[in-house]
Amino acid sequence: MVPRPHGGRLVNRVLEGRRRELFLSEAKELPRLEVNIERAIDAEDLAKGVFSPLDGFMGREDYLSVLEEMRLQNGLPWTIPIILDAGRDELTGVREGDDILLSYGGIPIAVLTVEEIYSWDKKLHAQRVFKTTDPNHPGVEATYARKELLVGGRIELINPPPNPLERYTLWPIETRVLFKEKGWRSIVAFQTRNVPHMGHEYVQKAALTFADGILIHPLSGWKKRGDYRDEVIIAAYEALARHYYPEGVIVLSVLRMNMNYAGPREAIHHAIVRKNFGATHFIVGRDHAGVGDYYGPYEAWEIFKEFPDLGITPLFVREAYYCKKCGGMVNEKICPHSGEHRVKISGTRIREMLKRGELPPPHMMRPEVSKVILEFDNPFVE
Repeated sequence: MVPRPHGGRLVNRVLEGRRRELFLSEAKELPRLEVNIERAIDAEDLAKGVFSPLDGFMGREDYLSVLEEMRLQNGLPWTIPIILDAGRDELTGVREGDDILLSYGGIPIAVLTVEEIYSWDKKLHAQRVFKTTDPNHPGVEATYARKELLVGGRIELINPPPNPLERYTLWPIETRVLFKEKGWRSIVAFQTRNVPHMGHEYVQKAALTFADGILIHPLSGWKKRGDYRDEVIIAAYEALARHYYPEGVIVLSVLRMNMNYAGPREAIHHAIVRKNFGATHFIVGRDHAGVGDYYGPYEAWEIFKEFPDLGITPLFVREAYYCKKCGGMVNEKICPHSGEHRVKISGTRIREMLKRGELPPPHMMRPEVSKVILEFDNPFVE
């Protein structure tokens, strides 16, 4: 059975038809706050139910509760603050209760009803969310670059921000309808910001042995330098699905959401979001949403013990490797052979080979996938 959205309701704060026209005509008179693409994407995610039950940027009490307790003030699990930052000069004359226009690139994105304007402690935020205040952590670096005030309030979406992958993008209301039409009752979601190698394929197919279908859900949004570009990930998964999966078991859709690299907290966040899309199970990877050595390899597994009320089932599939003696992809739970027979599937090594224009060996990556990636002049974020 497809689970109910997180908190029991799927948020819809998208203005349409005559109501949208009225807002657009009134919006010209509103104070304007220009936001970056990350906050514009957050506004769209809020409006289209990705962050249900949130219907706007967090006020102080929910924000602090998430920092300290990893739950909203009402006790509902929530681990990543969804916040809107602004400079003092940008909010001159704005009072609580006012409407302000959020714009991106000069285009009206959303109207925000200001419920609260408050200050925040960026170091405390970094320590709680990322478990470090080291500015070399990409999430911490991004936090320190944000502005000094936070604005909480409900939003209503006027125009979505530009989405170059719109034809690959499905929203929660759409995936829920699609799963129902397919008759799927058990849906596994797979989070990724990488192209698929053999280890990913092994994990996905292991999950498919008991599920009706799988939602392959690569992130489209802010990523760090060296990550694969969005269009490369999509093309690679299309090649994999075309050559190595039965027809009708995969839904491939871009998730338009920013990456935080918050390790364990973000693993919970990713699970909650996939619950809103209608998934019943969520694959939690080794060092899920991690970066560098800031988190332990299985820390993202341990944190799920704190959330028995999450409403989506985590799947902890052990890291896969190629065993020369078994002659295939296995993991330590099913393979008895010692280390000299094991070949680790290294994403770093695969990247290095692709950067040199080389095809990774087939026990690491399907040749059809490698060839598609090498068709791009530069597959990586610069």
